Amino acid sequence: MDAALALIGEDLKNVELQFKKDLNSDVPLIRKVGEYVLASGGKRIRPALLLLSSKLCGYNGDRHVPLASVVEFIHTATLLHDDVVDNANIRRGKDSANSVWGNEASVLVGDFLFSKSFSLMVASGNLQILDVLSSATTKIAEGEVLQLICTADLDMTEARYIEVVKSKTAVLISAACQAGAILGGVSPEREQAMADFGMDLGIAFQLMDDILDYVADEEQFGKSIGHDLEEGKITLPLIHTLLHCTPAEQEQIAAIVNSDDFSKDDFQQILALVNSYGGIDVTVTAAKGYIARCKASLELFEDSPGKRALLGIADYVVTRER
Repeated sequence: MDAALALIGEDLKNVELQFKKDLNSDVPLIRKVGEYVLASGGKRIRPALLLLSSKLCGYNGDRHVPLASVVEFIHTATLLHDDVVDNANIRRGKDSANSVWGNEASVLVGDFLFSKSFSLMVASGNLQILDVLSSATTKIAEGEVLQLICTADLDMTEARYIEVVKSKTAVLISAACQAGAILGGVSPEREQAMADFGMDLGIAFQLMDDILDYVADEEQFGKSIGHDLEEGKITLPLIHTLLHCTPAEQEQIAAIVNSDDFSKDDFQQILALVNSYGGIDVTVTAAKGYIARCKASLELFEDSPGKRALLGIADYVVTRER
């Protein structure tokens, strides 16, 4: 991962500067909250993917940096809203913005970042990229609502869950890769290949995140493990477990998921069942399958440092610890 990011190190530094520039506002709280969230860490996967995709596709201009900043703005807005919806107190190892400034400020600054993103997209002057990123933003909102509807749904199927993952997580990663391809002016076939690469990579990324919610080291993970389960999010490790466990164990899981008093002991009980029925291993296998698919999408492209960097990020997704 570090080797991949080193290829675009200077561009990533410029993206960070662009963040600060784009956060300009006459309302000091907007800048304060925005800088707090943007400075809280993360690998900048989404802007990095746009930068690397544009490099792979032969782009040599200067519009990739502002657009990479836009993608991270959109992602940051979703994080602010997510933490309010999920009542999260920790984000990337720090107090979440809503726990510092309150839910109202988090929602409103998230709204600012969304609206600012659209203003910046229009300023880029590329209607095709505007269409891709605005469609992704709409899909993300649909995914958030779909996930809300599916809360504590013990009848969730894998297909339904992947639909949530595509909408909520993978679509923005796909859009970042496709935007880089559009900047490069590649053929429609190659543009679609980059969109497909991002979609499959995004699904694998979320599946690994699902696993980390069960098994990660909290300090490394940057948030409490078991939080998704506490919020009633039924992810693939548990979907697989529910399909294979006994009726009595299903009732046990249902009682815990629907409980208003979720404890560490409750989490350990479900974790034991997930491990017993191989839910973690099945999810890792599924993630690796999506990574194989995303790598295959790059076969249309000749070998290059950009291609190797994207393949490196794909490998990172299924080996990361946070």
